Amino acid sequence: MIAAQTALETKMLLRNGEQLLLTVVIPTLLLVLFSAVDVVDVGELHGQKRVDFLAPGMLALAVLSTAFTGQAIATGFERRYGVLKRLGATPLPRWGLMVAKTGCVLVVEALQVALLTAIAFSLGWSPHGNPLAVVLLLVLGTAAFSGLGLLMAGTLRAEATLAAANLVFVLLLVGGGVIVPLDKFPGGVEAVLNLTPIAALSDGLRDVLQHGASMPWADAGILVVWAVLGLGLAARFFRWE
Repeated sequence: MIAAQTALETKMLLRNGEQLLLTVVIPTLLLVLFSAVDVVDVGELHGQKRVDFLAPGMLALAVLSTAFTGQAIATGFERRYGVLKRLGATPLPRWGLMVAKTGCVLVVEALQVALLTAIAFSLGWSPHGNPLAVVLLLVLGTAAFSGLGLLMAGTLRAEATLAAANLVFVLLLVGGGVIVPLDKFPGGVEAVLNLTPIAALSDGLRDVLQHGASMPWADAGILVVWAVLGLGLAARFFRWE
C-alpha cells in the first residue's frame, strides 16, 4: 500500500506544471544562468569555475524546493480539501501516508540531482570529496525541510501555507548561501544565516564537492537539530482536518 501510494504521489507531482517549475525548471535555469553570466560575485575561486561554487547550492535548492516548498503547498491543499482526512480513513495507516510522501520526495530529489549533476558536468563542473558524505547531507537536509514543510502544512490554512512557503523559498534562495556567499552579508547577519538549514546544507555540500572535505560535521549537526525540531513539532501539532 505504501509503495502504491508513493507511486501515486510521485505521478501527481510530476504532472503538476507549477510543481515542476519550482522543483526542476528554476534550479536548472539558475544553474545555467549564473554559471554562464557573471551576475553575482561568488568570491575567490582560485582557478575554479563558477559552476564549482553554484552546483552544490543548486543541489541544496532542489532539496528545499521539493522537501519544503512543494510538499508544504501540496499537503496544505490536500488537508483543506479533505484528501488527508479521507486517506486517513483508508486501510493505509496515517504513518504510512507520511512514509509515502517522504518516498515521493526522495524519488523526485533523485531525479533532480541526476538532472542538475548532468547539466553541471556539461558546464565544466569538477566535484571532489566523498559521495557518501553528499548523500548523508542530502538525506539530513530532506529530513529537516520535510519536517518544517509538514509543520507548516498541518498548522496553517492552505492559502497561508502557499504564501508563506513561497516567501520562505525566495528568502532562503537569496540569503541561504545558495547563489550568494554568506560572507557577503554583515557579520551579525551572516552568523544568523549560518544557522539556517539551507545554509548548512549548501555550505556542507560546497565543503565536500568544491573543497574536498571528508565530512562537515558542524553543518550536519545543524541539519540534525532542524530535522529533530521540525519532525517533532510536525508530529505533535499536525492536524489532519
